[in-house]
Amino acid sequence: MPSHALKRSTLLALCACALVAQSMVAAVNLLIPQLSSSTLHPTHTEVLWTVDAYVIVFASLLIPMGAVGDRYGRKGALLAGLALFAVGAGTSALAPAPAVLIAGRGMSGAGAALITPATLSILTRLASPERRAQAVASWTLALGLGGLAGNLGGGLAGEFLGWRALFGVMVPLAVLLVALVAVTTPRTERAAQHHPDPAGTLLLTSALVALLFGIIEGQAYGWASPRIVAAFAAGAVLLALFTRHGLRSATPLFDPRVFASRRLRATALGMATGFFGLFALFFVNSQYLQGVKGYGPALTGVAIAPLVVGMALVPRLAARWAGRPRPVVGGGLALIGLGLLGASTADAGTPYALYACWLLVISAGTGLSMPALTLGVVTSLPAHQAGVGSGLGTSAREVGAALGVAVAGTVLGAHADFAHGMGPALRTVALLVLAATVVVVAGYTDRRTARVVASGGERALSRSGR
Repeated sequence: MPSHALKRSTLLALCACALVAQSMVAAVNLLIPQLSSSTLHPTHTEVLWTVDAYVIVFASLLIPMGAVGDRYGRKGALLAGLALFAVGAGTSALAPAPAVLIAGRGMSGAGAALITPATLSILTRLASPERRAQAVASWTLALGLGGLAGNLGGGLAGEFLGWRALFGVMVPLAVLLVALVAVTTPRTERAAQHHPDPAGTLLLTSALVALLFGIIEGQAYGWASPRIVAAFAAGAVLLALFTRHGLRSATPLFDPRVFASRRLRATALGMATGFFGLFALFFVNSQYLQGVKGYGPALTGVAIAPLVVGMALVPRLAARWAGRPRPVVGGGLALIGLGLLGASTADAGTPYALYACWLLVISAGTGLSMPALTLGVVTSLPAHQAGVGSGLGTSAREVGAALGVAVAGTVLGAHADFAHGMGPALRTVALLVLAATVVVVAGYTDRRTARVVASGGERALSRSGR
């Protein structure tokens, strides 16, 4: 497949798929009150698992599902992911019991884990080097819009429709996307030399499930509780076993030696840092606007719309500076941290216009940093592992997002009420973002790898950085 084969219709179809998959990460958060009082009569734990099942399955399977696309065909993986996403959404919409609802959410998460790395790897394989940075910026914008669409869709469903409607509308939408992908998206070459690694896949998936369970449920059970400590310990052991297996296997899921590249470690940390701040904001924002400002669910979804502005406009500028990722990434992540510091000053008397200004700062930082970080991770592995690279970057995002919610929730829980806890929570997250930014910027020291990323290089950064 020629590298210059990316058409506008293909780009739009791929971005639409990524947007829909990302939207379901946050959409259910605004439906928690409605779910709790529904005829399913779910327990508190079942409500939490309805929210978390999608995220845990999605984030845990991203890298293995990216490998599936590399080996068996990325377009096929994308179409299969859309079909599984639709089946899961339909199952959730018709669920007669909480267990079925949770199972449907998990199926949709597995579908999203096929969709997201496939869209990005197809895009980077089809785009020419000079168009790659702009194409990745468009894909990154789609992820940001997906988060906003999830907030808006969840708010509208919570105020005007039922929770089943949110899941129900995903079914025809996924069917429409299947038709668009079938018509607009060409097949890319398969990685014949990439062999399945069932042992590595099982070890990595189990490790991520354990770690994400600990991160997401730590606030509910207590960070020092036996089950959370056991989850983190199991995750650490399983990651060590995965690394050992990858170093010894002739055909690993991916070679752990790629993390010898300081630049790759910094890029992955940067991805996690950006979404750490962004999802902490999403978590706090809905409670602030509804509980403190008195907005309804639908208005709450609309009120976060200023985040679209920077995500839509700034990536076009950032793409021009793709050859200078260090200031672009550092400046973008710093803006996210500073914007969160500004938002931490908001209270009941803060005019919405001022709050929206801080959202714009965070939006500009996201739009500036994320395209460069995404391209850096994608090009960190050889071309035949584009799906694995895409999954690696998105996994970093989702782990960062889960940590952001966990940290913000923990700080909020240490205060008497939300009004007193919001400022400290956002300040804590902001300071962590700024501290991580220093580490990320320090990792961007290899000018030669910067040129590889800028030109859409196809070799692993671990090779070019040595």
